[in-house]
Amino acid sequence: MRSGSASLALGFTLAFLLGLGVVAAPRANAQTFTVIHSFTGGSDGANPLGGFFIVGDYLYGTASSGGSSGVGVVFRVSLSGEETVLHEFSGGTDGASPQGHLVMDKAGNFYGTTNAGGVSNAGTVFKVTRKGVETVLYSFTGMPDGANPVAGLAIDKAGNLYGTTTAGGSSGNGTVFKLAIPTVTGGEWTEEVLHSFGTGTDGTIPIAGVTFDASGNLYGTTSAGGSYGYGTVFQLTPSTPSWTESILHNFELGSDGGVPYAGLVLYGGNFYGATTEGGAGGQNGGGTIFELKNASGAWTFSELYGLSGWGIAGSYRNLLVVSGKIYATTHCDGQNNAGTVYELSLSSGVWNYDPLYVFTGGSDGLYSISNLVADKEGNLYGVTLYGGAEGSGVAFKVTP
Repeated sequence: MRSGSASLALGFTLAFLLGLGVVAAPRANAQTFTVIHSFTGGSDGANPLGGFFIVGDYLYGTASSGGSSGVGVVFRVSLSGEETVLHEFSGGTDGASPQGHLVMDKAGNFYGTTNAGGVSNAGTVFKVTRKGVETVLYSFTGMPDGANPVAGLAIDKAGNLYGTTTAGGSSGNGTVFKLAIPTVTGGEWTEEVLHSFGTGTDGTIPIAGVTFDASGNLYGTTSAGGSYGYGTVFQLTPSTPSWTESILHNFELGSDGGVPYAGLVLYGGNFYGATTEGGAGGQNGGGTIFELKNASGAWTFSELYGLSGWGIAGSYRNLLVVSGKIYATTHCDGQNNAGTVYELSLSSGVWNYDPLYVFTGGSDGLYSISNLVADKEGNLYGVTLYGGAEGSGVAFKVTP
C-alpha cells in the first residue's frame, strides 16, 4: 500500500488536494444538479463525509465538524433543503468527528459511529432519536476491542449492530465487531470482536463497513494487507467458538485495482464494490468497479470498469445499484479535479461510463466522499466534503 493512503483515509483531511488548482469552468450537463443545502461551518455542521439515509421526504446524515464544539453534528435535511440539527457533539464522552452514514431501526431511531471522543477518545457507537436525544451505546478503548471507526453500521433483524474499526484489536490494525442489543429493557449493549485483523494476509485497516448475505455471513474490504499489501475482500462466517474469516480476493494494484475504501453492495445475488487506485492504468489508474460472483461455492472476481484519473480518484463509499445501473461519486477526478457523480450501465455486455455531473470545486461543492441514495423518483442525493458558499461542503441532488 502506498504510504499516505491509510492516513488519508483515517484523517480525511485531504489537505494536499487543495493544492491542485481547481479550475472553475462549469461543465454543461444534460442532467439537473441542485445544491439543496450549503453548510456554513457553524451550528449547522461542516465537512460531511458519509452521505445519507433517506426516509420519505427527509435525508438524515452526519457532518464531521462544525456544531457548537466544532466536532460534528447529526442532522436532518428535507428534500427541499430545510436543515435541522438533531445533535451537536461535544467532543467528550458523547463522541467527536462522525464520518460514516446512519442506519435506522424499526422504531425509527438512528445509529452511527464517531471516529474520536468517548471515554477513551477512541470513538463511539451512538443512537439518536428523531427528536435529537443521543445515547452512547459503546465507547471503544483501543485494545483489544478496536478504535477509531470510520464507517457506518449494519443492522440485523433483531436490532444488533455490526461494524469495523480502523485501528485497535490484537495487532492494532482494526476489527470487525458486533454490538448486541440488550436482552432486558434498560440493559447495556454488549460488544464482541468477531475478527481482529493481524499484520498481513488477512487484511489490515478496514475503512468500509460490512454487509450481510441472506445466510447471515458478513462481507467487507480492507484497505491494506493481503497477499500484495493493497487490500482484500473478506468473508466472515458464523462458527463456534468464533467467526471464521476467508479471503475472497487479494488486490494486486493491477487491472483489478487496489486500496478499497468502499464496502460491498449485494444486488441480484452478487457483490459490487470499488477501489480507489489501480485499474486500466495499473498503479497510475484511478480505481475500479468490480463484481464478485459465487457459483457453486467458488468466488469469481471481475473488473467491470477502470476509472480514469490519477491515483486515489475512485469511489470512497459504497455503490448504489438501481435497476442494474451503478451510481457513485469520485472525489478528485473529472476535468476540474474536483470530483464527479457518475453512472455505469450495461449494454451489449459492455459497461458504459456516464458522468452525470462534474463538480467545479466552487459553490457546487468539492470532493465527494459520499454514498448516494435515491428517492422514489430516481433522484440521487449526496454530500461534498468542501466547497459550497462557505467552503464547508454541500448536500446535493442530481436528477439523471
